[in-house]
Amino acid sequence: MEAAPLHLALAAFGAALAIGLIGFKATEATGRNPGAAGPILTLSIILAALCEGIFILTLFVAGK
Repeated sequence: MEAAPLHLALAAFGAALAIGLIGFKATEATGRNPGAAGPILTLSIILAALCEGIFILTLFVAGK
């Protein structure tokens, strides 16, 4: 029995959870300090891309 589908599902769940938390905390931080919306947006986009990158890496590694 292969464990690749389980690894892919866990990686997708982890990436989705992380991106959701990033968005939640970014909106909370923007609500507390609206003047810092630009840097917060930049950091949240970079962090979301890194989370998706981990999932894509899992696709390549577990997809073999």
